[in-house]
Amino acid sequence: MKITFLGHASLLIEAENAAILVDPFISGNEKASGKIDINDLHPDYILVTHAHQDHILDVEAIAKANGAVVVSNFEIATHYEALGIKAHPMNHGGNWEFDFGNLKYVNAIHTSSFPDGSYGGVPGGFVLSTEGKHLYIAGDTALTMDMKLIPLTTALDLAILPIGDNFTMGIDDAVLASNFVACNTVLGYHYDTFGYIEIDHKMAMDKFRKAGKKLHLLNIGASLTI
Repeated sequence: MKITFLGHASLLIEAENAAILVDPFISGNEKASGKIDINDLHPDYILVTHAHQDHILDVEAIAKANGAVVVSNFEIATHYEALGIKAHPMNHGGNWEFDFGNLKYVNAIHTSSFPDGSYGGVPGGFVLSTEGKHLYIAGDTALTMDMKLIPLTTALDLAILPIGDNFTMGIDDAVLASNFVACNTVLGYHYDTFGYIEIDHKMAMDKFRKAGKKLHLLNIGASLTI
């Protein structure tokens, strides 16, 4: 499974049977300009953790261009179905077997509203199981004790955690989150896009290393294989 960082909290996950896009905020991200073109992305599925603009900006355009299925909470799925987009609604604690593997929709602590202020349902994250590997996509979240439930049923190979602070947990809480989910390999995201969430990369790497963990901070367009 190859995971490509598309900037901010956007990811492309290439599994054996499907291409899965996560929270596409690309065309409006100045840091991704000239590096990622949404017309080059051809996902089969788009996972949406919540309805904020910096997670859904390119969902409609990419979904319509590729016939992709949007997977999210009931409110977000219904929103995209009304736009003529295929969608699969989920809610917290639910599992579903897709052609690429299993998805579980898990808790996240954040807010969620569409750019026009309408309700975007309760935010969530995903546990994705495919090709014998398991990864946790936390979405935008605070540190939460609910993370401790994940390793009771799933031995993770990778935890994808927000680390930018201010709007989500920061570095120190992300280290604790990796303990909670019992995963020592972490891909950081939701950082550096704008001033509120800029981080000190060396400090972040050092804190994870001192905790006996590996933090990956990928350049936009770079990939990690698990």
